[in-house]
Amino acid sequence: MRILISNDDGYFAPGLAVLSATLKSQGHDVTVVAPERDRSGASNSLTLDRPLMVRQSTAGFHYVNGTPTDCVHLAVTGLLPQLPDMVISGINHGANMGDDTVYSGTVAAATEGFLLGIPSIAVSLANIQSEHFDTAADFVAGLVRRFSTQPFPEHVLLNVNVPDIAAEEIKGVEVTRLGRRHKAQDTVKTVNPRNQTMYWVGAAGAAQDAGPGTDFHAVAQGKISLTPLQLDLTRYVQMGLVEDWLSR
Repeated sequence: MRILISNDDGYFAPGLAVLSATLKSQGHDVTVVAPERDRSGASNSLTLDRPLMVRQSTAGFHYVNGTPTDCVHLAVTGLLPQLPDMVISGINHGANMGDDTVYSGTVAAATEGFLLGIPSIAVSLANIQSEHFDTAADFVAGLVRRFSTQPFPEHVLLNVNVPDIAAEEIKGVEVTRLGRRHKAQDTVKTVNPRNQTMYWVGAAGAAQDAGPGTDFHAVAQGKISLTPLQLDLTRYVQMGLVEDWLSR
């Protein structure tokens, strides 16, 4: 299979290298197009105010002075001579569960592939320490084999979170829904040497909706969480309420 790999941690990230090497060892045609620097939290942003450049590292990875979405968009719409059969984003350094998916550049890169008509997977190692990239890479390689031999019957975007443990310790795979987090922690204020107030966005909130069936719960139980995502933001159940409200 022709596979496009991207991420939001940058082209130098260890998870990217492990995923690329694993898929190449399985005989797949792998191309890496990733940001030139860490773009975590970039979400689905496209760079429209300046031109972008694509360079190539000594490892053969292409890197772009833009966002994860830029990387996939450029690759699919002009950089690659043929469309990829699949887009895979990751392996991310840390989880992307629940509300994280709204902000995640990892999920955004996969989302762009999905929007461009390509089956796409976002994969994250659910621990900021991130030691067992091989566990996640081997699982993704298995998904790719399944896609190759048993194509999914619908257009699909999958969000995968893998516990940061050895493969033999994984307790299984669970198809989950997204959980929810508590409100983010307060902004952190600091003062620079010029006595100017500086602000850091606070850390993500702790898990709130994390019961059985959620991605949070599955990972906490030592299972790989696999969540199918959709992009239709329409709040259908409120359409009638809005019509009534407008008619008053």
